[in-house]
Amino acid sequence: MAASLEENSDELQTWPKFVLFGDSITQLAFCDGGWGAALQNVLQRQCDVVCRGLSGYTTAWGKLVLPQIINKHNARDVVLVTIFFGANDASLKEMSPKHVPLDVYKTNLTDMLEYLQQSGLGSDQVIIITPPALDELAWQKHCQEMGSSINRLNDVTGQYAKACCEVAAERKVTCVDLWTAMQKEKDWQKFLEDGLHLSREGSQFLAQLLTPLAQEGTNHLPIIFPLSEDVDPYKPEEALLNRRQTKND
Repeated sequence: MAASLEENSDELQTWPKFVLFGDSITQLAFCDGGWGAALQNVLQRQCDVVCRGLSGYTTAWGKLVLPQIINKHNARDVVLVTIFFGANDASLKEMSPKHVPLDVYKTNLTDMLEYLQQSGLGSDQVIIITPPALDELAWQKHCQEMGSSINRLNDVTGQYAKACCEVAAERKVTCVDLWTAMQKEKDWQKFLEDGLHLSREGSQFLAQLLTPLAQEGTNHLPIIFPLSEDVDPYKPEEALLNRRQTKND
């Protein structure tokens, strides 16, 4: 048995990667009830959902670190990528040094999309997500508790959401307009924990929007390792050592 294991140890089974790239709303994607965890549950045994969320980051910072996360060497293992920035970019210029002008925001998103394309990813492998709507009353309360004034406005965030959709259309990539989708729902403020970050319900809402896109982008992937019902319990080596993979119906 030890010899058999050693003989196959150099045949490491790799998992395709679904990379979530963004700010704190992405960093929190695997919290209890998080949207990233929901996606991983749907895609288990097909690919790994990898969280690369960076709290407080803007597109200006994101485009600098993206090449340190995905490059031509590991892009071959990437099946899907989400780009989810804008909540910090849209902060008010007079209130935050992290403010990114709207035209620069669009340029930064375009630069990241072009980089991913140059790294070997197709336009059908990228999903852009707009910043979520902002509950100004809840966010103002949060800011006051932190000893500051409100530094974001919902209509300004909406301008960034619109710009995000425009970039997606220009680059022919899929866009999830979370800002608009949220506000079509009754009592949409329940989707936000503090007025800015997604609540458990908000995460579930985003997961529902992303799941069909994730399934469409991964439906060509096989189930990794044979299903248990396809393994002979008396001769498991025949199935397990041949690395047989079964299509997901």
